[in-house]
Amino acid sequence: MSRIFSDFKAFGLAYLRSRTGFFFALIFPVILILVFGAIFSQSGAQKINLPVQDLDDSYWSHTYLKFLDKTGAFSIQMIASDVDFDQYIKDELLVLAMQISPGFGTSVSNALNATGPPASIVLKGDPTNSYFSIGQGAATAVASQLAFYGHNVTDVAVVVPQTIGKPQYTFIDFFVPGMIGFTALTTPMFSMSSICSEYRNRGFFKLLGSTPLTKSEWLAAKILWYTVLMLASIAIMYAVGIAVFDAHFTITPMAILLVIVGVFLFTSFGMFLGVFVSNPESASALANAIGFPMMFLSGIFFQVESMPVYLQYIAKALPLTYLAEGLRATMSLGNDVVAATDLVILLVSGIVVFVIAARSMSWKGK
Repeated sequence: MSRIFSDFKAFGLAYLRSRTGFFFALIFPVILILVFGAIFSQSGAQKINLPVQDLDDSYWSHTYLKFLDKTGAFSIQMIASDVDFDQYIKDELLVLAMQISPGFGTSVSNALNATGPPASIVLKGDPTNSYFSIGQGAATAVASQLAFYGHNVTDVAVVVPQTIGKPQYTFIDFFVPGMIGFTALTTPMFSMSSICSEYRNRGFFKLLGSTPLTKSEWLAAKILWYTVLMLASIAIMYAVGIAVFDAHFTITPMAILLVIVGVFLFTSFGMFLGVFVSNPESASALANAIGFPMMFLSGIFFQVESMPVYLQYIAKALPLTYLAEGLRATMSLGNDVVAATDLVILLVSGIVVFVIAARSMSWKGK
């Protein structure tokens, strides 16, 4: 029995000295609790953002919107009447939006008098988003209220749902572009943080300093390798998505540019982390501590819009958010304008991190 306890003590101490083991056994579960708790703890009180364009501007359209606001389910933002509704949805990457057409009030009055069909309310949304079905149900219930308000027992207005983006847009078309962004983070950042720490700890950087190779060239070679690796990964994910799930996203030139810039950014960031820690295990633990919360808060697995407002602000400060958003915009929604904006944000961030990482790394280390 004493030998069992002796081995138990020796193994336990060795395990806890491992930064990676310590992180996954004790720290990682806490991070998951904090992240998922923050995302879902306020989900019941979270209002659905609903941009509305009222092209009728009548008594009945105002009444409908007043009832809709009183449900407390929506945070209504008005869209100017001279704005192209479909283009606005595309530019803003909206998951839900409503349009009240001209003549809505007249149609409601005619329906109340049984002299015409019910008025129509267009509700455009992303069927893969849980808010779409919730919003449709609430909007339909409020539309039914108009009949009772007008002392009528038949519907005087109906909600007509329409799909945003491609007609066949499904969850897999949302998920795979996010997974491509996820891989562009994990593969280079986790690997480079450990490699740089190991090179620094074992004096490999000092040996490299005696060669003609410069720091920027060394880092550029690593970026090139991870880029090639990511392109192969994209090809595999694309093939699986098409073959197994009949996905409808496309690999666009903009998507390739986003992946290249994303790899550039996260390879540089991994190097930046690696040059400041003493050993590879510490570097791995630090990369995990930064990377895992970023994965869950950047809209890879959950819609950013479904998070509490304060977490949405945090998500906007994370580079992975812009990579995932840009990939979905170009691959699933065909919106290269939004993707180009995200590309610029990532490129500027990547250049800044690359310069800092290259200057922080010393060939004269151990």
